[in-house]
Amino acid sequence: MAHHPHQQQHGREHGPDHEHGTGHGHSHGTEIDWAELAPHLEAQAELFMPLYERALAWLGKEVTEPGLIVDAGSGPGVVACLFAETFPGARVLAVDGSEPLLDRAGQRAARLGYADRFGTLAGDLPGVLEELDYPADLLWAGRSLHHLGDQRAALAAFAERLAPGGTLAIMEGGLPSRFLPRDLGLGRPGLEARIDALQEEWFARMRADLPGSVAVTEDWSALLGSAGLKHTRTRSFLLDLPAPASDRTRAYVATSLSRLRDVFGDALDPEDRAVLDRLLDPDDPAGVHRRPDVFVLAAHTVHTAVKPT
Repeated sequence: MAHHPHQQQHGREHGPDHEHGTGHGHSHGTEIDWAELAPHLEAQAELFMPLYERALAWLGKEVTEPGLIVDAGSGPGVVACLFAETFPGARVLAVDGSEPLLDRAGQRAARLGYADRFGTLAGDLPGVLEELDYPADLLWAGRSLHHLGDQRAALAAFAERLAPGGTLAIMEGGLPSRFLPRDLGLGRPGLEARIDALQEEWFARMRADLPGSVAVTEDWSALLGSAGLKHTRTRSFLLDLPAPASDRTRAYVATSLSRLRDVFGDALDPEDRAVLDRLLDPDDPAGVHRRPDVFVLAAHTVHTAVKPT
C-alpha cells in the first residue's frame, strides 16, 4: 500500500530532532525521510527505554491480558517489542507507513524471540486499520497522531477499531528535552530555549503542510471523549539521565544537535551557530563529546481512554 512520508512518525517533540525526524533541505522543509532516520529512531527509543517501561507498566495496571495490541505508527518497532515483553500473552501488530521501518521491526521481534506473536502491517493511518482481522484490546499511538492531518477523525477511527472495553493510549505532549545547562559557558545563555522556539515554528508548518490538515485544540482528554471513549486518564513520564553522560547518551545528544544545526542553522544568529559548531566538535573540550555536564532530561505524556462495553 502506498504511503505518504508525512503520515507516520515515531516519537518526537515539537521539532525535527528528537525521536523522529528532520526536515529536508532547509529550515522551512517539513518532509521527513523515515527510512533514512531508522538508526536514529532506534537509538532514541532504546535510550528512552526507562520512560517507556514506566509508561507500559502504568498501562498494564488497567489493561490486563490483552489479546491484540496495535502500535499505530510503530517505526522500527522498539516500543512494539517492549509491548510484546510486557504483555507475554498478547499478539502485537506494528503498523506504519514505512515498509523499511517495519522490516526492522520484524527483525527486532525475531531477534528477541517474539516472531510467533508479532506481525506488521504497512499503510496509511488511520485507514489501514480497516485491514485488522479483529478489534484491538489496546491501541497505542506513540507520537504518531500529530502526523495525521485530521487528528479528531483519526482518534474516531482508532476508537472504532477497539474491542468493547478496549483501551486507546496516545503519547502526545510533554516537555522539550534538555541536554545542557542554561548557561553552558559558551555564547549567550538560553541556547536550547531559542532552538525550542524554532522547533515550535517548524512543528506548526509541518502540521499545516499535512494533507487534510485541520487545526484542533490539543485537549487530548476532550478529544478522546469526543471519539466516544470514557474514563480518560493522563500521566507524564520522566527520562532523567544525569551527568556525567554515558557514551551512548553523548552520541544521541550529538546526533540530535547535529540535526538541529542542519535544519535550523540558517535561522540561528551567527553566535548561536558558532556555539553549536563548538558543541559538535569532537576535539573541543567544551563540546558534547567531552564536556562533563551533558545530560538528558525529558517528559512525555500519555493519555488513555476506554471504549464502552
